[in-house]
Amino acid sequence: METVIDFIHTSRDRYISELTEYLAIPSISALPDHADDVGRCASWTAAALGRVGLENVRLIETAGNPVVYADWLNAPSAPTILFYGHYDVQPVDPLDQWTSPPFEATVREGEIYARGAVDDKGQIFMHVKAVEACLKKTGRLPVNMKFIIEGEEEIGSTHLDGFVRDRKEDLAADVLVISDSPMFDRGVPSLCYGLRGLAYFQIDLRGTSRDLHSGSFGGAVANPCFVLSQVLSKMKDRGGRVKIPGFYDDVRPLRDEEREAFARLPFNERQYRTDLGAPKLFGERDYTTLERVWARPTFEVNGLLSGFTGDGAKTVIPAVAMAKVSMRLVPDQQPDTVAELFETYLKKVTPNTVTLEVTRLHVGKPWMTEFDNPFVKAAGRAIDRGFGRTPVFNREGGSIPVVSTFQEVLGLPTVLFGVGLPDENAHAPNEKLNLSNFHNGIIASTFLYEEIGKLSG
Repeated sequence: METVIDFIHTSRDRYISELTEYLAIPSISALPDHADDVGRCASWTAAALGRVGLENVRLIETAGNPVVYADWLNAPSAPTILFYGHYDVQPVDPLDQWTSPPFEATVREGEIYARGAVDDKGQIFMHVKAVEACLKKTGRLPVNMKFIIEGEEEIGSTHLDGFVRDRKEDLAADVLVISDSPMFDRGVPSLCYGLRGLAYFQIDLRGTSRDLHSGSFGGAVANPCFVLSQVLSKMKDRGGRVKIPGFYDDVRPLRDEEREAFARLPFNERQYRTDLGAPKLFGERDYTTLERVWARPTFEVNGLLSGFTGDGAKTVIPAVAMAKVSMRLVPDQQPDTVAELFETYLKKVTPNTVTLEVTRLHVGKPWMTEFDNPFVKAAGRAIDRGFGRTPVFNREGGSIPVVSTFQEVLGLPTVLFGVGLPDENAHAPNEKLNLSNFHNGIIASTFLYEEIGKLSG
């Protein structure tokens, strides 16, 4: 293993150069104008997997964007890792808030800035380079590996569930590894054992057939913008508790030992608030900030659109109003059940002075594992060896819906092996990846393969 680690150390500059090329591809899956870029990124990903020595590399077409597959299956007595990642990225808006162009990777103070740097191209590339180092210096891997890298994660992995079900035998493995999550904090490596799920909707209200003059028609018809505000205000009480009937029925309570473990983590609430630029933190009563973010469900308004929003004044009653809303879900909430509860309640609280259309955009199940399983323990040893510090255990407030799919369809335990940081602006302007974490993550990944290889297949 020493020669492998030496190779990684001497290849550091090359890794950054190659990652820069990867990050230059604007593979924004949410925008149709970037469809060609998404396809080009899939091809680039496949070529990168082939260059490092992985076999059976191919693009597998779906009804949407292609899935990149590759494997190395030459260790018959060893376990098999199925590695999952995504090559698509989020849109870059608002562009004027980027310090440097989002698809021209720039290194500043030990961080590489670009869209996709941490979510998820940089973390994919970490494993690609770990595989390269092992194969280059030893000619083999200590485990069997299968890679699937998809191009629709940022739009809900629309076609991945079917892909996994249709190829259940081809994707058989012993453990799923995903690097698409943050560490607990800078200098505090961690292993995530729980993710929140998601239910996401668009609400459209219409009051009239066209915008109206507010002087001529004000007082005669309902204003959909105002009605929407009233409807949304009925979703949570002043203490942050969601008012949808039945919303909390299936929420798994926090165990006392979890709350005690969270409380021991090096978390500074005042610094957290300062870093966010918030005058005061807010959330459900009787829960700490970490408990609310990791283990409690939420209702959030993600976007609003209605009426005149340009410079100056235009006195109109808008014809329509729209809101994007989402709920983060926790074990044991079922997204479809929560979606039905929400839709029923929404129809109840929306007055008949407007017409309502609600669209279920996508849903994802929450996930949690027991962190004493042998694969998670192996990952803990790998992080300790790669970063020189024993990881803490934490949950994550975000969602990776496909984790539940892999668990249900393939029966796989999951290791979330992320090296991002909470302040690296995933989905926001100035997304970045700490290059020290990236480098140590490559080393830790090689140790992960070695540690899992020691387990019986």
